[in-house]
Amino acid sequence: LNLPQFVQLMETFLGENISLPTVKRLIAFIREEYKQTEEEKIEQLKKVHRVSRLAQRQLLLEALFEKWDNNVSGFLDLEEVDAVLSTFKEGMEKEALRKAKDQLCTHYPHLSRVGKLSLKAFQTFLELVASEFTGNEDESLDNLVKFLTTTVEQSDMECLQSLERRKWLHNIQQAAETSGASMAPVYKAVFKALFQDAEAHGDNKKISSYIALLEENQLSPERGQILLHYVACTADDAPYVLNQILYKDMKGISFAAVEEGKPIHVPSVQLHGNIHFWNFDRPVDERKGSLLVLPLQDAHWRAFGILGLDTLRDQREKAVFMSHEISFYQGVSHAFSKAYHHICTLENVLQMAVTALDWLYARAPNIHAATVYLVEPGKDKTWDYALRKMVTTHNTGQKEILSSPVLLLRKENLLRDYLFKCTDSSEVICTSLCGEHHIAVPLRDLTGQALGIFDISIGQHQKLPPHEQKDLQKMLKMAQAACWEIVRMSTEETEPTYVLEAERLANLKNAGLLFHWFMLQDLRECI
Repeated sequence: LNLPQFVQLMETFLGENISLPTVKRLIAFIREEYKQTEEEKIEQLKKVHRVSRLAQRQLLLEALFEKWDNNVSGFLDLEEVDAVLSTFKEGMEKEALRKAKDQLCTHYPHLSRVGKLSLKAFQTFLELVASEFTGNEDESLDNLVKFLTTTVEQSDMECLQSLERRKWLHNIQQAAETSGASMAPVYKAVFKALFQDAEAHGDNKKISSYIALLEENQLSPERGQILLHYVACTADDAPYVLNQILYKDMKGISFAAVEEGKPIHVPSVQLHGNIHFWNFDRPVDERKGSLLVLPLQDAHWRAFGILGLDTLRDQREKAVFMSHEISFYQGVSHAFSKAYHHICTLENVLQMAVTALDWLYARAPNIHAATVYLVEPGKDKTWDYALRKMVTTHNTGQKEILSSPVLLLRKENLLRDYLFKCTDSSEVICTSLCGEHHIAVPLRDLTGQALGIFDISIGQHQKLPPHEQKDLQKMLKMAQAACWEIVRMSTEETEPTYVLEAERLANLKNAGLLFHWFMLQDLRECI
């Protein structure tokens, strides 16, 4: 039990309206009667040491990764890391390195194709190398980290540039986590990061930017099976670019970037001959500048769209993108991908939760209403999280998915403190509020932390009839299983392919079906 869970256990044991002397007697009893054996103490100390060691290792490897990833691209080149590691101990550990690399490529099949290491893959690689060495694994890993740290040098200017860029990328992820499952703040954060970098580290270039997602071509299938739908762009370009469709038979390099899985840079668009210009109002002799198109790829290197930038609004002749800028823009596309898929996961969880409540209402008429909340990091540093009210449903069939979700902070919602206790402990909380009985139930992620909350009202009833209580428990069990599956699927390894926007919409529908699938599996086990 952690602290919030222990407190909640004691409160549940004591019940409501308990006198202070009774609470004090319980505390005195526990202090007197709770005994810890010597073996338990030693085991607890070992556990604390192990957790501390793992946390320290994680921080060291993150710092090392960031030092190597000087331009904040989000990845390291596998061959470059391999070449440096081959010089460790004057090349005497090459066999161990080869075995570790083989294991790594088995664990991450895409590495043999793309050759890029994410932070997680980089950490796994070093741990595999250390495990192949003779002697203590922790000491071997420490020696590897020290060695790799000395092979890279950063100037003060490079360090400052890297810190600024990481802050801007962090803002993209924060936008996703605090947006109420809306993409609009994410798009805004992406374009802001690009503008800030162009101003601070790109010679104050004037840039335009746009994001297009792959979709199945149902409009004109004879023009290709897929198309690019421009879903967001910088404000000045909106009249020309927003909601435009690029087909495969049109001019352009975007589909080439998608298929090759690499950025394509055109230093001079006027000399290229295969560029599609959306702004037909711009005279031909002014269509000059640089163009950069980067593929948007998920965690498994499947392309799902493009991020484009150009300098056509900058009249300077040498407004080209430098290599360090292109590397950072890859980091931006990676940050956008994480943010986009985070929101897709939340959408799927919400759809599954609504489907689960529809199933429940048909079987438990004494449940009056239910509300679904998402847990978000708090913007106010004093409070570590907030609750976002996303969906309200009623047993009358009325359902509202809030277009402007309400944000609840603990300090401003003392009457709703039971929701925050549920989040703190990740346990079920029962309470009465304004004459209504509420049951708050967490939806947990794979680590056991609450990512969402069901707030179920049963009106003035103290408890549900036995058959309705059984159906409620079954619904919550299946909803939790479906939630875990949704989160797991978002990190599952798959073969590289295109990911269409239509597939995202299909996944949204499947999230609801997933609840019924788990219910069917449970029924089969009972037969």
